[in-house]
Amino acid sequence: MKIFLNIALFLSLTVGTVKAELVNTINIIGNSRISDETVKVYSGIQKDKKDYSKQDLDNILKNIYETNFFEDVSVEIKNQVLVINLKEYPVLNQLVLIGEKSSRIKTEIKRFIQLKESNSFIKTYLDQDLNAIKKFYSSIGYNFADIKAKIKNLDKSNIDLIFEINKGNVSKISKISFIGDKKIKEKRLRDIIASEEDKFWKIITRNARFSENLINLDKRLLSNYYKSLGYYDVEVSSTSAEVLNTGNVNINYTINAGTRYTIKKITTNVDSVFDKNIFFSLNKLYNKYAGGYYSPFKIKKILDEIDKLIEINNLQFVEHQVQEIFENDEIILSFNIIEGEKVLVERINILGNSVTNEDVIRSELKVDEGDPLTGILLSKSISKIRSRNIFKSVNSEVKSGSKSDLKIIDIRVEEKPTGEISAGAGIGTNGGSFAINISENNWLGEGKKVDFELEVSQDSLKGEFNYQNPNYDLLGNAINYNLTNITNDKPDQGYENKLISAGVNTSFEQFKDIYANLGVDVSYDDLRTTSNASSSLKKQEGGFSELSINYGFSYDQRNRTFMPTEGFITGFNQTLPLYADKPFIGNTFTSSRYHSFNENIIGAGKFLITTVNGLNDEDVRLSKRKSLSTSRLRGFEKGKVGPVDNEDHVGGNYAAAINLEANLPNFLPESTNTDIGFFLDAGNVWGVDYDDSIDDSNKIRSSTGVAASWLSPLGPMTFILATNISKASTDKTQSFNFNLGTSF
Repeated sequence: MKIFLNIALFLSLTVGTVKAELVNTINIIGNSRISDETVKVYSGIQKDKKDYSKQDLDNILKNIYETNFFEDVSVEIKNQVLVINLKEYPVLNQLVLIGEKSSRIKTEIKRFIQLKESNSFIKTYLDQDLNAIKKFYSSIGYNFADIKAKIKNLDKSNIDLIFEINKGNVSKISKISFIGDKKIKEKRLRDIIASEEDKFWKIITRNARFSENLINLDKRLLSNYYKSLGYYDVEVSSTSAEVLNTGNVNINYTINAGTRYTIKKITTNVDSVFDKNIFFSLNKLYNKYAGGYYSPFKIKKILDEIDKLIEINNLQFVEHQVQEIFENDEIILSFNIIEGEKVLVERINILGNSVTNEDVIRSELKVDEGDPLTGILLSKSISKIRSRNIFKSVNSEVKSGSKSDLKIIDIRVEEKPTGEISAGAGIGTNGGSFAINISENNWLGEGKKVDFELEVSQDSLKGEFNYQNPNYDLLGNAINYNLTNITNDKPDQGYENKLISAGVNTSFEQFKDIYANLGVDVSYDDLRTTSNASSSLKKQEGGFSELSINYGFSYDQRNRTFMPTEGFITGFNQTLPLYADKPFIGNTFTSSRYHSFNENIIGAGKFLITTVNGLNDEDVRLSKRKSLSTSRLRGFEKGKVGPVDNEDHVGGNYAAAINLEANLPNFLPESTNTDIGFFLDAGNVWGVDYDDSIDDSNKIRSSTGVAASWLSPLGPMTFILATNISKASTDKTQSFNFNLGTSF
C-alpha cells in the first residue's frame, strides 16, 4: 500500500511540474487609471516567481476581479510572457438625485446604495440600487414611487449617474380590519398595532402611512399579544391591501388564534456538574404560573430568574434550554440547565457605527475580551445595546478565534435617526393646554439624550431642558441634568409665582426590580399673593432660595409599564433641605396594584400619601403646599379641596387618596370605539401650619362614577361623570369632565 501512495505522490508532482509554465516577463494591458504596480499588488503575483501553474493563473484572475476596479479580466501565458488584459470600470464622477428636495433623505439614499461617487461604476449594482431606493420610499409611505436611472458619459473613463425620482403621493391607511378566528375584539387589537387609520386630527403622525415595515411590525405585535394570552399557535397571515382610487389603502389582517393553552407543569433539569439546590427557589415561580395560560413573558421571567441565580452564584460556562411538550390544550415546560462550551472571548469587533462612538456600544457590554463566553452574557449585552434606542438593529456573530478555545464576537449595529419632535393639545372643562417636545437621543454620537419641552395651560407656563447620560458610570446607571422655569397664576389659590430650578439626579437598579434615584436641586421661588389674600397669606410673599437633596426607591413587578394588567409598583420619595430660606421636608409614598380577573374586567387599586412639613418652626409657603389632582380625586376641581383661607384654597401639609378602578374593555360594542370603566375615589387634603385658626376641613372626600374613552371623529376624547359621596361645604365640585386632544 505504501508503494502505491509513493507512486501517486510522484505522479502528482510530475504532472504539476509539467503543467507549470516559465514566465520571464509580465505585460499588463488596458489599464489607464490603475498603475501596473497596483495591479501586481492586488493580483498577488509573487516577486521573482518564474513558474506559473493553471491554479496560479486562476488565483490572479480571481484576485483582480475582487478589486471591483475592472469590468473584464483575462490572464494567459504567451511565449514566456504573462499577459494580463484589463478593461477598467468607468468611475462614477457624480451621483445626482432629481425629484427629492430633502437633503437628509438624499444623504440617507447615498449612504445605503452600493454605487458611490469616486468609486467604480459596476452595472450589476444599478438594478439592486434602484430596488433599494424603491423599498426605502415604500418604507416611508411612498409605495408607488417611480425611480429611473440615466447614465451620462463624460469621457471614456468617467460618468455621471442621475436618479430621476417621482415619489408620487403618500399612501395612507383609510381603514384597518381584522378577519378570521380572532377571539379578541377589534377595538383591543387596534390598541395593539402601531398602524393607525388616517384621520384629520392626526396631523404629524407617520403611523397612518401605508408601509411594508409598519405592517410587518403590526404582525409581530399581534402575534406577540396573542401568544401572551396563551394562543401559542396563532397565525397572523400576510395582509391584503385594497388600493383605493385616491391611492390610499384598506388593510385586512387575517388572524387564526388557534388553541388557547394552559401550563400543566414546570420542571427543572440540572446538569450533574452543578448544585441543584442553587435553583430550588425557582419552584416559587413554577407554582405561580402552573395552571395559568401559557405566555412567552412567563418563560422570559423564569429565564431571567435563572440568569440571576447563575450570576449570583458566579457560575461560568452555563447554558439553558426550554423544552415544550404539548398534551391536547396543555403544555409541560422543562428548563434544562447544562454545562456549555468552555471558551474565552479573544476579541470583540464593533461594526456598522458611523455616527455613534464605539465607546457608547462597548459600555453596554456585559462580556469583555478575555472573559468566559456564555450565551447569557452575550444576549444581555445585545439587549442592553438595543435598549439605548439609537439603533435600528443590533446583531451578533460568534466566530472562531486563533485557538480552539478562543472566540471572536462581531457586533453589528445599524444606526437610525434619533431626533424626535412631538406635540400635544387638549381642551376640556379645566381649560385648554398645549405642549411641544423636541429631543435627540444620540447627541454628538455619544448616546446622550437632550430634550426641550414647553407646556402651556390655563394657569401655568412651563419650560424644561434635560440632558441625560444613560450610562455615565459604565454600569448601566443614568445621570440627568435639568433646568426648569415655571410661571403660575392661581388667583383662586391666592398667589402667583415664578420658579426657576436646576438639578442633577441619577437612577439605577439597586437589586432585581428595585430601583433607586438620588438627586440634588437648587431653586429660586418668587412668590406674590393676590390683592384679596388674607394677611396671613401676604406674610408669605418674597423670594426663596433652596438647595435640596431628594432620593427614592421603587419596586416594580408590573407585567408591563404601559397599560399593565397584572402586578404592582410601590415607591417612596423624600426631599431634604441642604440650605433653604424656609426649610421643609417632603415625603411621598405611592402604591398601585393591577389584576386581570378575566378578559372583560381589569382591576386596579392605587394609593397615595404625600406630606410637607416645615423645619425649625418654619411654615410651608403656598407654592409648596399639597393638593390632589383630578386623576386622584375625580368629581372635584383641581386644587379646590381642603383648607380655605379667606376664600382661597391654600392646600395642606398632607394629602392622601385611594382609587379603586375597574376597566371593562368589552362592555360596549366594538362599533362604538369606546372603552368604559368605573371608579371609586376617596381622599383628603389637610393641615394648615401657618394659622391654627383656619379650619382644615379634616373630612374624607369621596366620589364614584364612570370614565369613558372615545375615539371620536374629532380626535380622542375622555369623559368622566362623577357623583360626590362625601364633601366639605367649601369644596368646589365637578360632576362632569372631558378632554379632547392628542399627541402626535
